[in-house]
Amino acid sequence: MGKPRFLYVPFWLTYVFLYAPILVLVVMSFNAGRSPYVYEGFSLKWYGVLAEDDKIMQGLVNTLIVAAASTVLATVLGTLLAVGLARHTRSKLLDALGLMPAILPDLVLAIGLLVFYDVVKFSLGLHSVILSHALFGMAFVAAVVRTRLTHADSSLEEASRDLGAGPVTTFVRVTLPQLAPGIVAGALLAFTLSIDEFVIAFFTAAPTEPTLPIVIYSMVRFGVTPEINALASILLLVSFTVVIVAQRMTKIGEIRAQD
Repeated sequence: MGKPRFLYVPFWLTYVFLYAPILVLVVMSFNAGRSPYVYEGFSLKWYGVLAEDDKIMQGLVNTLIVAAASTVLATVLGTLLAVGLARHTRSKLLDALGLMPAILPDLVLAIGLLVFYDVVKFSLGLHSVILSHALFGMAFVAAVVRTRLTHADSSLEEASRDLGAGPVTTFVRVTLPQLAPGIVAGALLAFTLSIDEFVIAFFTAAPTEPTLPIVIYSMVRFGVTPEINALASILLLVSFTVVIVAQRMTKIGEIRAQD
């Protein structure tokens, strides 16, 4: 006997609640008119306007620089942190501290970083945002890679050491290949989080080098326009694509581990 159909109503209503605003935003980004609330016909002109806006383009360049650099740092440090916590420690306190940036409110982490930079006299700029996003993303990379480690065969590492391979050789030739899907998934997640992140960047960036979310915030304060809708639609597409790829890489890793 199948489940009553009315039980699916809350399920679909939840999805409508989540994605209806996003759908409206995307549709209005193709609006021929200036009004963000009245649809006046299909047009791609607002996407062309984006390409001609120097402020938006500079914000995009800054965001890509920050996202790329912070992802590299977060991936390297997060992977090493995950391996260290899983293979070389058995401390729940260290586990909690290692993953703390992922669960702390962004505002608390941002204020803490700003105070720290001020205490150590560290100037603000893209470099400070890169370090801040690397700290933020590192915890997520560590969580993803550590999940992958639970499916890795530790006996292969033991066999490598028994055959005379050193710790570095074992890590590079045995551990890393097993963790590759998780590392890629974690890196993609860190990249997505960095592109979309606003609060930490707002507190730790220099006024002369804003990231794209900060530029969008400065534009939204004067009202939502189809130009902003077009920009948000592009960011949504990038975010959805990266998240789907990350999930796919994680799934591939789990299948390989089972085989």
